[in-house]
Amino acid sequence: MVPLLLVLLLALILFGAGFAVKVLWWIALAVLVLWLLGFVARGTSANGGRGRWYRW
Repeated sequence: MVPLLLVLLLALILFGAGFAVKVLWWIALAVLVLWLLGFVARGTSANGGRGRWYRW
């Protein structure tokens, strides 16, 4: 009975980790799109198009 519970627990943990990794990939993709949009939009800044839209 204990090995069966351990296998079920391991499957549940792996399923949860897989779901979390998939969510993190979608978040990373959204951040990349926002960064690219900011990179393209920085050409319209007031100081001749050479300003950065981020602070670092």
